[in-house]
Amino acid sequence: MSHYSSGDAARSAVSLRSALQSLPPYKPGKSAASSDVITYKLSSNENPYPPLPSVLDAVNQMSPEMNLYPDMTCQAVTEAVASRWGVEPSSVSFGSGSVEVASQIIRAVCEEGDEVVFAWRSFEAYPILTGLAGAKAVHVPLDENERHDLPAMAAAVTERTKVILVCTPNNPTGTSVTADELHEFMKQVPEHVLVVVDEAYVHFNVDPDAARGIDFFRAYPNVVVLHTFSKAYGLAGLRIGYAISPDYISAALRAVAIPFGVTNLAQQAALASLAAESEVEERITALVEQRDHVHQRLTEQGWDVVESQANFVWLRTGEHTAAAEEIFTRHGVIVRAFTDEGIRVSIGSPAGNQAFLVAAEEVRAHLDGAATSRNEG
Repeated sequence: MSHYSSGDAARSAVSLRSALQSLPPYKPGKSAASSDVITYKLSSNENPYPPLPSVLDAVNQMSPEMNLYPDMTCQAVTEAVASRWGVEPSSVSFGSGSVEVASQIIRAVCEEGDEVVFAWRSFEAYPILTGLAGAKAVHVPLDENERHDLPAMAAAVTERTKVILVCTPNNPTGTSVTADELHEFMKQVPEHVLVVVDEAYVHFNVDPDAARGIDFFRAYPNVVVLHTFSKAYGLAGLRIGYAISPDYISAALRAVAIPFGVTNLAQQAALASLAAESEVEERITALVEQRDHVHQRLTEQGWDVVESQANFVWLRTGEHTAAAEEIFTRHGVIVRAFTDEGIRVSIGSPAGNQAFLVAAEEVRAHLDGAATSRNEG
């Protein structure tokens, strides 16, 4: 999102916002490099399946109208989503992906200097969206099991806190929050603080004890739920996501949204995807089976990897992250590395997953060797 450096300002007479100087850049997952080696891009949590035929047909039928502005109200897909979740259409609002809707929320709620609380590490766009709104990002470390430390997040709330972001399943660790944990958390959060349950990966969450955002939207007046069509539905390239929120919040989100930000192509693809949910569910089931297979194999290799409820797995590689990424790249596996922290690997095709597992065994041997050398030293 941002590639600003303070040196840029020296070359211009235009005064830029001071917030840009401390804004962390958003680093997208690397793309597969062009080479003779077969590569598997497992860095961006993309759905490995091509579009469903019915979804592709819907987009093709709409494409001759791309010279026209889209329906800014997203009326048809709003009604479809409202029906899908049993809520009023007035509670549904859209944006170009759930990340843009999250930006709408922070801009609509926060004044300059207000605070936004979220776990860390979590979705790396959170501090960027917060800084762009002039608010202060409050990072609360994950616990020792790579999970949200909800008691610590509740304790971090101050009189300046306006928004709390709860990413479940969490990106990049894949861990989820239970319903009991979130209910206990909500008891400690003042009603004037907005709690955003970001469920970009909810379709892959098979934990029966997991919190479901829609239940909390119905139970509490200060909850917003974020969903996206990018992951399970495979529409990442078309950019469409939505919020389910109290009516007055929805109205505010529509007020700050980018005009015509959701294309008609995206709207039609979302409608067709909702109509084909049984086929989508088959693909989700296959990805969950592959995820569980990958997790089991990693455990057999000696990895202490947390159970993921998303479409990716998280490897805590610490100071060896750069070396681990290099090994994966040599094997033709493109992963998402977080410097000196860990590596997130998306669940891809069976062939891609197998290539990852072969590379992961070499990475594990490298880490074990480094640990042995350190102990002997």
